Amino acid sequence: MDQALVLSGRGIVLRRAAAGTLGAALVAAAAQVAIPLPGTPVPMTLQPLAVLLVGGLLGRWLGASSLLLYLALGAAGLPVFTPVGLPGVARLFGPTGGYLLAYPVAAFAVGALAGDGARTPRLALAALIGMVLIHLGGLAQLLLITGSVAGALRLGTLPFLAGDLIKVALAVLILKPTVGPLRARL
Repeated sequence: MDQALVLSGRGIVLRRAAAGTLGAALVAAAAQVAIPLPGTPVPMTLQPLAVLLVGGLLGRWLGASSLLLYLALGAAGLPVFTPVGLPGVARLFGPTGGYLLAYPVAAFAVGALAGDGARTPRLALAALIGMVLIHLGGLAQLLLITGSVAGALRLGTLPFLAGDLIKVALAVLILKPTVGPLRARL
């Protein structure tokens, strides 16, 4: 086998591993910006924005893998989840667990739908679908906890609608100039 081909293959693997690790680190950093809201056990964080960015920038498989790494690190007890709530794997069974478990699915969807990032409507739809998937995961967990669709909506969706629409718009603005160039290097 050609030595240059082997080195090139290793370079690709290393770039992708670094990108996936950086994606998990971005979501972990975004989790540290947590604002408790009155009347809900779910804090407002920058995590959903970070998940949309990771999915859009890294693509479906690498984006989802990056978020699986994030979940594994948090479940193992590393301080990557928001500073408020149960530690480690217990967090996945608490009020925010559904959102967390939806992150890889949302990143996969955004990565698959964003394409090359050239078309703003397509990016906006990808980010919006990613956000909806995050909310569906959160609602499912809150429904299990509260036993009420209305209660789950009151605790996990309604307080976050305006902020999450702003996060979708920010994701589009950030992804538009960056998706194509970054994905070409991965």
